[in-house]
Amino acid sequence: MKSEPDVYGIDHLAREQTTLWDGIRNYQARNFMRSMQVGDQAFFYHSNIKPPGIVGLMEVLETGLVDPSQFDPDSKYFDPSATQDAPRWDCVRLGYRRSFPHLLSLDTLRDSFTTDELMVVRRGNRLSIMPVPEATALRLLALLAA
Repeated sequence: MKSEPDVYGIDHLAREQTTLWDGIRNYQARNFMRSMQVGDQAFFYHSNIKPPGIVGLMEVLETGLVDPSQFDPDSKYFDPSATQDAPRWDCVRLGYRRSFPHLLSLDTLRDSFTTDELMVVRRGNRLSIMPVPEATALRLLALLAA
């Protein structure tokens, strides 16, 4: 799951301990989020920095929540097509699990994984939420422990 650290980074989550992952306005990313289950782990990826990369780990605490930002006309995520009776966007609640001692950079990810193993290494991929197969996740954790 990607976020820009100056907007919402791992340090914010570490302080708050939990957060709603709201503001997702891409249907494919939303659908990946909808496939999450309570207890799933998620890598926290800092984007739009140099270098971008994985910085921490989160856990899914709640799923299927209605994204409140779609109803807020002052929010940049406001969706005038969404109604309380027919919301278009949902979110999950995540809990902080840990920050990694070092960032696992996108360049390292590209050197270590194929595009089939890890979607984030695909050139031009801008999705903020992407699934990570379990075997890939275990390899990522091993790289982070090294």
